[in-house]
Order: sequence, then structure tokens, then C-alpha cells
Amino acid sequence: MLEKFLHMSALFDFYGPLLTDKQNRCLQMHLFEDFSLSEISAELGISRQAVYDMLKRSEQLMQQYEDKLGLAARSIKEKKELSSILNDLTQIEQEIHDDRLNNIIERISVLTSDSKEA
Repeated sequence: MLEKFLHMSALFDFYGPLLTDKQNRCLQMHLFEDFSLSEISAELGISRQAVYDMLKRSEQLMQQYEDKLGLAARSIKEKKELSSILNDLTQIEQEIHDDRLNNIIERISVLTSDSKEA
């Protein structure tokens, strides 16, 4: 269940803006605000069944986008590779104590952090 949540959250980060406003809001309430189907239906003024259908359709759309574009998978792969490079550089820096290398490590650390800065 947690794995699905993390996967959908990652897809939402990339493909949420491609959904309609209503789909986007519905998924946001479901994923991040922990609203029940009943609460979402009351908030959006639609039936529980419509909420369920909208959630399923939105998830399918985002998965289709991911299958075609692969942005979330690519991002995860790049972040892992950058983390590996950062670890290697940190070990090298500890061995040779070069300020230029320390600057590079700091710049890569920013790229691998989980904070979202736009």
C-alpha cells in the first residue's frame, strides 16, 4: 500500500499538471489530504462512484504518461546515480582535502536533496 502511494505521489509530481483541475484536486485530496471518497464527493459535489471513477481514471492516465515518457523513473535513476557520485566524491575529498572538490560536493548535494525548490 505504501509503495503504491509513493508511486502515485511521484507520478502526481510529474503528471498532475496534465490532469483536469477536478482530477488534480480529487487526487490531491485523496493522496495528500487523506480524504475519504465520501469527503471528496461532498467537497466536489459529485457522487462517491464518480470520485472512485475519477481517481481510477486519473491514476491510469498518469501511468500511461509514465509508460510513454518515463520521467518519474528517469528522475529516480538520476537521483540514485547522483547519490552514488556524491558518496564517491565525499570519500575522495576526505582523502585529499581539496576545496574545489568540496564545492562540487555541495553542488551535487543540492541536486540530490528531497527539498523542492523551483
